[in-house]
Amino acid sequence: MSSMFRVVIKQVKSHPALIPLFIFIGAGSAMSTLYLARLALKNPDVSWDRRNNPEPWNKMEPNQQYKMFAVNMDYSKLKKDRPDF
Repeated sequence: MSSMFRVVIKQVKSHPALIPLFIFIGAGSAMSTLYLARLALKNPDVSWDRRNNPEPWNKMEPNQQYKMFAVNMDYSKLKKDRPDF
């Protein structure tokens, strides 16, 4: 594995125009990994513990925002419109 990094460092030293490419590819990979981790941990559709919480979407409050970005939606003003189970 270290030989691969040596080759990359050698290429970057001989072609400095590759530096922005490595930066943007690395940043894009890091952001996509973090977003997938957020989806796996914060989304109510994903159930990691089926014994203690088999239906996590039923335990959400109506004013709890779980989406990352909501356009023209104020979750604090929503009322409960579903029955308790």
